[in-house]
Amino acid sequence: MLHTAVETLPANTTSPLESSPALQGERLSFTGTLASMTHRQAMDLAEQHGGATTHNVSKQTSMLVVGEEGWPLEPDGNPSVKLREVTEWRQQGLDIKVVPESEWLHLLGLEERRRDVHRLLTPAMLSQSLNVSVGLIRHWERIGLIKPVKKVFRLPYFDFQEVACVRRLSELLQAGVSQHELEANLTRLQSMLPGTERSLAQLTLLARDHHVLIRDEAGILEPLSGQRLFDFDPDSAAAISHPVPLGEGPKLIETPSSAQHTDWLERGCHLLEEARLTDAVEAFRCALMSDASNPETHFHLAEALYRSGNLGGAFERFHVAVELDQQYLEAWTQLGCVAAELGQTQSALDAFDIALQSHADYPDAHFHKAELLHHRNRSAEAVPHWQAYLVQDQRGPWADVARQRLVVVESPRDSAIPVTA
Repeated sequence: MLHTAVETLPANTTSPLESSPALQGERLSFTGTLASMTHRQAMDLAEQHGGATTHNVSKQTSMLVVGEEGWPLEPDGNPSVKLREVTEWRQQGLDIKVVPESEWLHLLGLEERRRDVHRLLTPAMLSQSLNVSVGLIRHWERIGLIKPVKKVFRLPYFDFQEVACVRRLSELLQAGVSQHELEANLTRLQSMLPGTERSLAQLTLLARDHHVLIRDEAGILEPLSGQRLFDFDPDSAAAISHPVPLGEGPKLIETPSSAQHTDWLERGCHLLEEARLTDAVEAFRCALMSDASNPETHFHLAEALYRSGNLGGAFERFHVAVELDQQYLEAWTQLGCVAAELGQTQSALDAFDIALQSHADYPDAHFHKAELLHHRNRSAEAVPHWQAYLVQDQRGPWADVARQRLVVVESPRDSAIPVTA
């Protein structure tokens, strides 16, 4: 006869107790924009882990979670009301924890969501997620405001949180909050939250960038706003960035060829950002007169031509860019997108495939290839590319599109990537 063995515990061993919920006894509130979820989702999650939540803070609040999508600053530049109130009560001796969003997620054991806060995104992905242009993101990189965490060939990947913080500071400066006020409030934030030290350096660069002036044939121009300024002191021109007037050719710049190219390229990027497309095209062409072998200049010229509605010209210039640098990933992907608009499906798919041969995880190429296949009634072929995109991004607008497509094409049970948010 067979007997079932029964494992017994030593006499001095007790059975493990079920652990208490992570937020048992906590009374929580949230402030600032969360990078990983909405406030409503965060409140539901906190309650699932044993906490109680309130929309407003009080002296009974025990934990304030601070969102990490940009600084928690009000439209007037001051720290959020909740953060100010809790800081005052803490100074009075109340035990209220101020916890950054990523630490709160770690407390709940949600490491995937925690990584969302500092997820790495390409310029195109950031443009979709933060509603800023790719050109502005590139400009911030050029002036040192943001730095790529890594580069794959020419393709930069940026920390989402860093770019979100710069966007918030830029919005406040554009809204009229002074640099002095922002400096004071960022200093206050440093005493409330860890990890805000770099923000002051970013503010200095941003404020300087917002006051860059360009002199052209019509006087002085503020490139970011496009506004003309009165020129009371023409002799002060030496203090002003001074690309030559459009239409007069780069021969007027008495600087070495490389400097001419840089000046024209920078000016073209400013003009492109301001949607002065005809002037941007001319500036990029002037840059190419100084250095016709620079693939980045051809790339920017292609973007300006594309936005001007010249698809054929854009297609040709993107081609030149990849001929000069065969691993220019963004150029291959843009070439594919333009080819798709021109109805050249196979050329578009070839361009996306070439980009993916160099960088198999390139999310932009996966997404655009999937969308092209989908719109050509080849959705089954698109599935692995939507899935590959979702491995890189779970939070952005493109991720939402990919999930929606997968729900239609296949059942959630069969999908290799979760299709629910």
